Amino acid sequence: MSARRQVMLVALVAIGVTVFLITIPTFRHFFDLGVYRGAVHSWLIGGDDLYDFRYQGTEYGFTYPPFAALAMSPLAAMPWPVAIAASLVVNVFAVVLLLRWFVVPMLEQHGWPRWTPLALAFIAIVLFEPARDTFSYGQVNLVLLVLVCADFKSLPNGRWAGVGIGLASAIKLTPAVFIGYLIVSRQYRAAATAAGTAVAATLLTLVIAPQESLTFWTDALWDTGRVGKLEYVSNQSLRGVLARLDAPSAYWLVAVGLVVVFWVWLVRTSDLGVGFAATGIVGCLISPITWVHHLVWVMPALFLLVERALSVPGWRRVAPLAGVYVVMCSSLVWLWFAHPTGWAAFPGSNAYVWISLGLLVAVAWDRIRATVRPLAYSLVDLR
Repeated sequence: MSARRQVMLVALVAIGVTVFLITIPTFRHFFDLGVYRGAVHSWLIGGDDLYDFRYQGTEYGFTYPPFAALAMSPLAAMPWPVAIAASLVVNVFAVVLLLRWFVVPMLEQHGWPRWTPLALAFIAIVLFEPARDTFSYGQVNLVLLVLVCADFKSLPNGRWAGVGIGLASAIKLTPAVFIGYLIVSRQYRAAATAAGTAVAATLLTLVIAPQESLTFWTDALWDTGRVGKLEYVSNQSLRGVLARLDAPSAYWLVAVGLVVVFWVWLVRTSDLGVGFAATGIVGCLISPITWVHHLVWVMPALFLLVERALSVPGWRRVAPLAGVYVVMCSSLVWLWFAHPTGWAAFPGSNAYVWISLGLLVAVAWDRIRATVRPLAYSLVDLR
């Protein structure tokens, strides 16, 4: 394909995606960025308590550890348009890094040209609902994902492996699941570095902002009402599924236990890449709240599965992945935003949870098959 046609292809795809984004009403008006900026401005400039802030008369305030507020402190001095521009630039840079780490090696492996596939991959990520929500909320998910992936890329012998995971865990608690991944995968030095970094950042914040640290760790952390309702359709975790069913919490604990046992087995018996990809999915499944924009953590699994699919001739593996991608770009779960009733409500309102479970099985499939096949042969021999 000529250079001119490649440019036209990228332009047409970009126009089509733009039309879709304008047509589908999922723009979030940088709501979370407004929370971050308003909270740190109220705290650092207004002199108010960080966790007393509420954004524009809503019930939503700052929900992260105070170290996150320190990291976001430049927002306090930024005019609103500048804060939006900074958020967009940071998230674009995060996507570029993910493309460099995960997509470029695939292109080089197959001897394919870079620029047109990379441009299309960039558009595909922006269209992917968890990523586009991260952009339009002004969220930090992609930045945290990059910090964690930077550590993965430096395993097993990187001198600074663990620092990124530690910083991400100090900013937001969810990435701490990757410290568990480092321990289970026997990356003990990196695990110690990650835990030490998280603790050091937290203690530094305790010295700088003792009152805010005390408030968060003794009060705000345990106030689930600050985060949102468990049954809200955006909560695409196992807890969200059971909350929408009004099931007892014990069921959630059982489900989490089963997932964690499977994850430990998989990480212990697989290579680092499989374990890392599975950890992102498991973090989304077992967290009490996994909003749709948190699902950027399944992206390493998608990259891994795309790499596997491209190694097999034909469309046998590519087609299911394409279907998963289309569903996760469609905003399907929001059809049950107001009225989660009817026969389709259970499968539809929890669609991304089913996809996460399917991705976990797909990532583990080779390991499952290698384990089950000898057992099957043994049973046949016994007969």
